[in-house]
Amino acid sequence: MEFKSLKNIETSFRQIRFFGMVFIILCAGITGYSVFSAYQFAEKQRQKIYVLDKGKSLILALSQDLAQNRPVEAREHIKRFHELFFTLSPDKDAIESNINRAMFLADRSVYTYYKDLIEKGYFNRVISGNINQTLQVDSVVVDFKNYPYSALIYARQIIVRESNITERNLHTKCELINSVRSDNNPHGFTMENFEVLQNSDIQTVKR
Repeated sequence: MEFKSLKNIETSFRQIRFFGMVFIILCAGITGYSVFSAYQFAEKQRQKIYVLDKGKSLILALSQDLAQNRPVEAREHIKRFHELFFTLSPDKDAIESNINRAMFLADRSVYTYYKDLIEKGYFNRVISGNINQTLQVDSVVVDFKNYPYSALIYARQIIVRESNITERNLHTKCELINSVRSDNNPHGFTMENFEVLQNSDIQTVKR
Protein backbone atom coordinates (compact mmCIF):
# COMPACT_ATOMS: atom_id res chain seq x y z
CA MET A 1 0.00 0.00 0.00
CA GLU A 2 2.89 2.30 0.84
CA PHE A 3 4.61 1.44 -2.49
CA LYS A 4 1.46 2.37 -4.40
CA SER A 5 1.29 5.76 -2.68
CA LEU A 6 4.91 6.49 -3.54
CA LYS A 7 4.22 5.53 -7.14
CA ASN A 8 1.22 7.87 -7.29
CA ILE A 9 3.34 10.72 -5.85
CA GLU A 10 6.07 10.10 -8.41
CA THR A 11 3.53 10.03 -11.24
CA SER A 12 1.95 13.25 -10.03
CA PHE A 13 5.36 14.90 -9.81
CA ARG A 14 6.15 13.90 -13.38
CA GLN A 15 2.81 15.29 -14.58
CA ILE A 16 3.40 18.56 -12.73
CA ARG A 17 6.90 18.81 -14.17
CA PHE A 18 5.56 18.06 -17.69
CA PHE A 19 2.82 20.68 -17.48
CA GLY A 20 5.31 23.12 -15.97
CA MET A 21 7.69 22.62 -18.90
CA VAL A 22 4.81 23.02 -21.38
CA PHE A 23 3.73 26.23 -19.64
CA ILE A 24 7.28 27.63 -19.68
CA ILE A 25 7.65 26.78 -23.38
CA LEU A 26 4.31 28.46 -24.19
CA CYS A 27 5.28 31.59 -22.23
CA ALA A 28 8.65 31.71 -23.98
CA GLY A 29 6.95 31.32 -27.36
CA ILE A 30 4.41 34.06 -26.68
CA THR A 31 7.12 36.37 -25.33
CA GLY A 32 9.34 35.73 -28.36
CA TYR A 33 6.45 36.35 -30.79
CA SER A 34 5.50 39.57 -28.97
CA VAL A 35 9.07 40.87 -29.08
CA PHE A 36 9.40 39.98 -32.78
CA SER A 37 6.04 41.65 -33.64
CA ALA A 38 6.94 44.76 -31.67
CA TYR A 39 10.27 44.98 -33.46
CA GLN A 40 8.60 44.68 -36.89
CA PHE A 41 6.00 47.29 -35.95
CA ALA A 42 8.74 49.67 -34.76
CA GLU A 43 10.63 49.19 -38.02
CA LYS A 44 7.52 50.03 -40.06
CA GLN A 45 6.84 53.12 -37.97
CA ARG A 46 10.40 54.36 -38.53
CA GLN A 47 9.68 54.41 -42.25
CA LYS A 48 6.76 56.84 -41.77
CA ILE A 49 6.87 60.56 -41.18
CA TYR A 50 4.36 62.10 -38.80
CA VAL A 51 3.68 65.82 -38.96
CA LEU A 52 1.99 67.80 -36.23
CA ASP A 53 0.51 71.21 -36.81
CA LYS A 54 0.23 73.11 -33.53
CA GLY A 55 -0.20 69.85 -31.66
CA LYS A 56 -2.89 68.52 -34.02
CA SER A 57 -2.57 65.58 -36.35
CA LEU A 58 -1.79 66.25 -39.98
CA ILE A 59 -5.17 64.96 -41.22
CA LEU A 60 -7.05 67.24 -38.83
CA ALA A 61 -4.81 70.17 -39.74
CA LEU A 62 -5.32 69.59 -43.46
CA SER A 63 -9.11 69.26 -43.14
CA GLN A 64 -9.29 72.51 -41.17
CA ASP A 65 -7.04 74.28 -43.68
CA LEU A 66 -9.24 73.08 -46.56
CA ALA A 67 -12.36 74.38 -44.80
CA GLN A 68 -10.71 77.74 -44.23
CA ASN A 69 -9.58 77.95 -47.86
CA ARG A 70 -12.96 77.01 -49.32
CA PRO A 71 -14.23 80.62 -49.71
CA VAL A 72 -10.99 81.56 -51.44
CA GLU A 73 -11.29 78.58 -53.77
CA ALA A 74 -14.91 79.45 -54.54
CA ARG A 75 -14.04 82.98 -55.59
CA GLU A 76 -11.09 81.78 -57.63
CA HIS A 77 -13.27 79.15 -59.34
CA ILE A 78 -15.82 81.76 -60.41
CA LYS A 79 -13.13 84.22 -61.44
CA ARG A 80 -11.38 81.59 -63.54
CA PHE A 81 -14.60 80.66 -65.32
CA HIS A 82 -15.40 84.26 -66.24
CA GLU A 83 -11.88 84.90 -67.48
CA LEU A 84 -11.99 81.83 -69.72
CA PHE A 85 -15.51 82.34 -71.01
CA PHE A 86 -15.42 86.09 -71.66
CA THR A 87 -11.83 86.49 -72.86
CA LEU A 88 -12.05 86.33 -76.65
CA SER A 89 -9.73 86.89 -79.58
CA PRO A 90 -10.40 86.85 -83.33
CA ASP A 91 -9.30 83.21 -83.50
CA LYS A 92 -11.87 80.43 -83.69
CA ASP A 93 -9.55 77.80 -82.20
CA ALA A 94 -8.60 80.05 -79.28
CA ILE A 95 -12.27 80.83 -78.57
CA GLU A 96 -13.27 77.16 -78.63
CA SER A 97 -10.32 76.20 -76.42
CA ASN A 98 -11.26 78.76 -73.76
CA ILE A 99 -14.95 77.87 -73.90
CA ASN A 100 -14.24 74.13 -73.58
CA ARG A 101 -12.07 74.73 -70.52
CA ALA A 102 -14.77 76.94 -68.99
CA MET A 103 -17.40 74.24 -69.55
CA PHE A 104 -15.63 71.93 -67.09
CA LEU A 105 -16.35 74.47 -64.35
CA ALA A 106 -20.11 74.84 -64.88
CA ASP A 107 -23.32 73.00 -65.72
CA ARG A 108 -25.65 73.06 -68.71
CA SER A 109 -26.91 76.58 -67.96
CA VAL A 110 -23.59 77.93 -69.29
CA TYR A 111 -23.83 75.74 -72.38
CA THR A 112 -27.33 77.10 -73.02
CA TYR A 113 -26.01 80.66 -72.77
CA TYR A 114 -23.14 79.75 -75.09
CA LYS A 115 -25.49 78.30 -77.72
CA ASP A 116 -27.60 81.44 -77.52
CA LEU A 117 -24.53 83.58 -78.29
CA ILE A 118 -23.71 81.34 -81.25
CA GLU A 119 -27.23 81.70 -82.65
CA LYS A 120 -26.93 85.47 -82.36
CA GLY A 121 -23.66 85.37 -84.30
CA TYR A 122 -21.67 86.89 -81.45
CA PHE A 123 -18.49 84.88 -81.96
CA ASN A 124 -18.61 85.29 -85.74
CA ARG A 125 -18.69 89.08 -85.24
CA VAL A 126 -15.69 88.87 -82.93
CA ILE A 127 -13.72 86.95 -85.57
CA SER A 128 -14.82 88.97 -88.60
CA GLY A 129 -14.41 92.31 -86.81
CA ASN A 130 -10.93 91.43 -85.53
CA ILE A 131 -12.08 92.13 -81.98
CA ASN A 132 -10.14 91.38 -78.81
CA GLN A 133 -12.14 91.11 -75.61
CA THR A 134 -10.72 90.81 -72.10
CA LEU A 135 -12.42 90.59 -68.71
CA GLN A 136 -11.50 92.11 -65.37
CA VAL A 137 -13.33 90.71 -62.35
CA ASP A 138 -13.88 93.47 -59.81
CA SER A 139 -15.47 91.42 -57.04
CA VAL A 140 -17.07 88.06 -56.28
CA VAL A 141 -19.56 87.81 -53.41
CA VAL A 142 -20.40 84.27 -52.25
CA ASP A 143 -22.97 83.44 -49.55
CA PHE A 144 -21.70 80.41 -47.60
CA LYS A 145 -24.58 80.39 -45.12
CA ASN A 146 -26.86 78.35 -47.37
CA TYR A 147 -26.13 75.46 -49.72
CA PRO A 148 -25.92 75.57 -52.70
CA TYR A 149 -23.87 78.73 -52.32
CA SER A 150 -25.23 81.73 -54.21
CA ALA A 151 -22.77 84.11 -55.84
CA LEU A 152 -22.83 87.55 -57.41
CA ILE A 153 -20.09 88.62 -59.80
CA TYR A 154 -19.16 92.17 -60.79
CA ALA A 155 -16.77 92.58 -63.71
CA ARG A 156 -15.79 94.80 -66.62
CA GLN A 157 -15.29 93.86 -70.25
CA ILE A 158 -12.72 95.68 -72.36
CA ILE A 159 -13.58 95.32 -76.06
CA VAL A 160 -10.84 96.47 -78.41
CA ARG A 161 -11.79 97.21 -82.02
CA GLU A 162 -9.75 98.83 -84.78
CA SER A 163 -11.65 102.10 -84.38
CA ASN A 164 -12.44 102.25 -80.66
CA ILE A 165 -12.20 100.69 -77.22
CA THR A 166 -15.41 99.97 -75.36
CA GLU A 167 -15.70 99.32 -71.65
CA ARG A 168 -18.76 97.36 -70.58
CA ASN A 169 -20.25 96.54 -67.21
CA LEU A 170 -20.91 92.82 -66.60
CA HIS A 171 -23.02 91.63 -63.69
CA THR A 172 -23.76 87.89 -63.36
CA LYS A 173 -25.00 85.43 -60.78
CA CYS A 174 -24.80 81.68 -60.21
CA GLU A 175 -24.90 78.97 -57.57
CA LEU A 176 -22.01 76.77 -56.49
CA ILE A 177 -22.14 73.10 -55.52
CA ASN A 178 -19.31 70.90 -54.30
CA SER A 179 -17.93 68.45 -56.84
CA VAL A 180 -14.97 66.16 -57.37
CA ARG A 181 -11.58 67.76 -57.86
CA SER A 182 -9.76 67.01 -61.09
CA ASP A 183 -7.14 68.48 -63.41
CA ASN A 184 -9.93 70.27 -65.28
CA ASN A 185 -11.65 71.36 -62.06
CA PRO A 186 -8.96 71.81 -59.38
CA HIS A 187 -11.15 73.73 -56.91
CA GLY A 188 -13.90 71.11 -56.69
CA PHE A 189 -16.90 73.32 -57.49
CA THR A 190 -19.54 73.37 -60.23
CA MET A 191 -21.40 76.52 -61.21
CA GLU A 192 -25.16 76.12 -61.66
CA ASN A 193 -28.00 78.38 -62.82
CA PHE A 194 -25.65 80.85 -64.46
CA GLU A 195 -27.34 84.08 -65.55
CA VAL A 196 -26.19 87.43 -66.91
CA LEU A 197 -28.02 90.14 -64.99
CA GLN A 198 -26.53 93.18 -66.72
CA ASN A 199 -24.17 93.81 -69.62
CA SER A 200 -24.16 97.47 -70.60
CA ASP A 201 -21.72 100.02 -72.04
CA ILE A 202 -19.84 102.28 -69.63
CA GLN A 203 -17.85 104.28 -72.17
CA THR A 204 -16.38 104.13 -75.68
CA VAL A 205 -13.08 105.78 -76.56
CA LYS A 206 -12.00 106.31 -80.17
CA ARG A 207 -8.52 105.16 -81.10
